[in-house]
Amino acid sequence: MLRIDVITLFPKMLDGFLTESILGRGCSAGLLEVKVHDLRRWCLDKHKKADDSPFGGGAGMVLKPEPVFAAIEELQTPGCKRIYLTPDGVRLSPSIAKGLSKLEHIIFLSGHYEGIDQRIRDSVIDQEISIGDYVLTNGTLAAAVTIDCLSRFIPGVLGEEKSLTHESFNGKLLDFPQYTRPAEFRGIPVPEVLLSGNHSEIEKWRDSRALEKTRSVRPDLLT
Repeated sequence: MLRIDVITLFPKMLDGFLTESILGRGCSAGLLEVKVHDLRRWCLDKHKKADDSPFGGGAGMVLKPEPVFAAIEELQTPGCKRIYLTPDGVRLSPSIAKGLSKLEHIIFLSGHYEGIDQRIRDSVIDQEISIGDYVLTNGTLAAAVTIDCLSRFIPGVLGEEKSLTHESFNGKLLDFPQYTRPAEFRGIPVPEVLLSGNHSEIEKWRDSRALEKTRSVRPDLLT
């Protein structure tokens, strides 16, 4: 079973996320365990202050090293992967998520404000991950996205493992269009090939539509 610890200043942001839908069922089934920790628990001053102004000046606040070091050093186990969620990390991909899903223990550190003290990154972080080329108000949302993404590769979490093989980004193409009943809605019919029962032709149609979608929306995936 994969154990995941999340260190954040906003632990309540993950309450509903961890108990709903597929991820919630995976946790209930004992396929993975996720624990969320409030970073302020490791702050030593009476005000539980986790941040301070940056040396050299500048806007915003920076997470202090003392509570983060203490939190990671208390939670870490031999061989665990300590990951910092940050916009300037390596972009999350299916291959990265799949690799993470095979680990036994992961600690996610959620960044906030203007970032974290560099000494944290240099000393107690093994990997830095970004979920995209944009900036969020805090890294707790990025941790949620990463956990959801990697959990899909844990056997039994999805239930229908075949669904992993027909998704965007698992190959070089985006996903093909999907249809369900009724066969005609408001005068718009489902493509006849999908009703034909000819699975070979259906696969050809899906491949061509996926290629068409990728060429239109994400041509960079084809280079």
